[in-house]
Amino acid sequence: MSHAKNKVDWCLKKAEKEFKETGKHRGLIKIKPDKILAENHLKKAEHYLKATDLLKKDFSDISTSTVFYTMYQCFLAIAAKFGYQSGNQECTFALMYHLSEENKIDFPKELLDKVAALDVQKEKDASTSTEIREEYQYGTDLSIEEALYKELFLLAQEIIDQTKKIMEK
Repeated sequence: MSHAKNKVDWCLKKAEKEFKETGKHRGLIKIKPDKILAENHLKKAEHYLKATDLLKKDFSDISTSTVFYTMYQCFLAIAAKFGYQSGNQECTFALMYHLSEENKIDFPKELLDKVAALDVQKEKDASTSTEIREEYQYGTDLSIEEALYKELFLLAQEIIDQTKKIMEK
C-alpha cells in the first residue's frame, strides 16, 4: 500500500472519529460527488488568483498566501468531484497523490510535488509552495523576488488549467 493510500485511510478514520465525537472533523470524509461544490471551489481558486495579481505590486509577500490558496481550492474542487470533503491540508494533498496513483486524475506527480511534497525525503533545496507560503505568512519579509512571484503565479495557473481538464471528464 502506498504512503498516499495509508495517509488517506488514516485521514478517513480520523475524520469519522472526530465527527462522531464533535460533529466536526479535521480529516477527510466521503460525501456524494458534488459537481456544483467542485465548480464553486474552482471559482474560488480563480478569485484567489485575481487577488494574487492585485497584490503583486505592493503586497507580494501576501500574494504567497493567495497563490497557495488558489492551488488548494483547486484540490478541494477535485476532492468534491470525487466525493470527498477535507478539513486538513495534509489529507487533501494525500488524496491528490492517491487519486493520481489510482489513475483517477491525470495530475503529474511533479506538479503536486511543487505544492506539497508527500514524501518527507524530498530534495532539501526545493521549496514547495506550502513552505514558501508559511515562510512569508509567518516571517517578516514584506516582498518576494519577481522571479519567485512569477514562478508561483504560473504554477497556480497551470494547476487551474489541470483542474479544469479533470472537471470536464
